[in-house]
Amino acid sequence: QDKEGASGGKQLVVDPFCFRQFSESNASISYTGTVFDMSIQEFEEIVNSRYDPANLKPGYAPFCKHLFLTNDFTNARLNVLPITRENEHCIRTKYEARTENELPVLTRFFDRKLFEKSAGGEGAEKEDVFPVAKYLDLILYSREQIEKENAAMGKESSHGGKEAAPWGIVSIKAQDVDFELPMTPMTAMRNALGKDEGGSGVPLDRGAYMAACDYWKDHATVN
Repeated sequence: QDKEGASGGKQLVVDPFCFRQFSESNASISYTGTVFDMSIQEFEEIVNSRYDPANLKPGYAPFCKHLFLTNDFTNARLNVLPITRENEHCIRTKYEARTENELPVLTRFFDRKLFEKSAGGEGAEKEDVFPVAKYLDLILYSREQIEKENAAMGKESSHGGKEAAPWGIVSIKAQDVDFELPMTPMTAMRNALGKDEGGSGVPLDRGAYMAACDYWKDHATVN
């Protein structure tokens, strides 16, 4: 299948919600997750060159898909790590909203500076503490879903003609496995709140929620 859309554009574009994961965006300054040094345009060109619809994996709803790519083109490092007795003292919590229109929810994370000091000691190399990820999980939302959520949040739907792309990249996760890690329980609960509160409007799936709790009770992100 042609990697170009019906209008001659790309199949995949980085959605404005995901701009915070690129250093060229001012939103990256306050973002504590994975941030890429390459430009959004360069990233889009590479991922579109590797796009194959046959490789799309189902997400938590029909409008959500995952595309797993070998991470041989970025220096993105792992930012989800197991909780151990040796590092649990580095865990912190805070109420956090991803955008100004969302309701803040309680999050739990490893404090990056504390973790680096604890895991590697003074002068430790970053690659020794946080290895480069083997894969990138591109989380995709359909154009229709993005437009619905934008409308519910009172946002502009157009961003420079990219609206024609059938898939928007809403998040990029750096990880060591080529399958979906469970979303955090708080993300699942936020989604269930509805589009006007920053969610997707998908009802809570109790089985998926319990599986997420089972995973995240032993893991935390690094912020």
